[in-house]
Amino acid sequence: MLHVERQEAILQLLQKKENVSIQQLIDETSASESTIRRDLIELEKEQQLKRVHGGASLAKRRKEEPTIAEKTSKNRKEKVAVARYAAGLVQDKDCIFLDAGTTTIEMIPVLADKGVIVVTNGTQHVQRLIDYDIETYITGGRVKKETAALIGPKVVRALSEYRFDKCFLGMNGIHEQHGYTTPDPEEAMIKETALQLGSQSYVLVDHSKLGEVSFARVAGLGEAGLIASADGEEAGFERFREFTEVRTVKL
Repeated sequence: MLHVERQEAILQLLQKKENVSIQQLIDETSASESTIRRDLIELEKEQQLKRVHGGASLAKRRKEEPTIAEKTSKNRKEKVAVARYAAGLVQDKDCIFLDAGTTTIEMIPVLADKGVIVVTNGTQHVQRLIDYDIETYITGGRVKKETAALIGPKVVRALSEYRFDKCFLGMNGIHEQHGYTTPDPEEAMIKETALQLGSQSYVLVDHSKLGEVSFARVAGLGEAGLIASADGEEAGFERFREFTEVRTVKL
């Protein structure tokens, strides 16, 4: 099989399955493991796919945004572990910002006894914060139905009135060159604003976001620390440690 034909076969298989192992690609193309690995490296550079442990997954469209239901069910154990670690960084009486997202919301139960003040643009966060008797301020703005986040210029103006001890953000993409990214430019502006207002700012992600690039840039890697689930692949984080503080959380 020719080089071009082999790579086309790899992409066609990914279109069918979304995730494939190296062994599946060897079986499909009759190529050696070293050849398949070289193909995956080339196709990842072209942003056609994303290499993962033992195989590859289909590259996401940069404006593609999963629904809340999809986000909530995906990698839930990792999100909870990352959130609990992040909440452990919060000191008693801190004033913090919690970004709308399915990872930051998992911080709330751990914050219950810390006497913190929380500002959030996450509509789903509000009732949970009330349930745990946490003093809460909400930004206002327009509700984005896909993520239940409050967005728009009113959110940016509201945030400018606050200063945070710590800021915690979710993110769709983490990349060495492109930094922190998210699909929606309006949400990117809110995340960027909040990040700049925190004495310490952290991005919370599960391992699947590493190497991804979404449409709108939020900040460079050096502008916020990274807290991510390791998924047994500690070596995969070395490329990010050159740019920012990285804290890995193992299940």
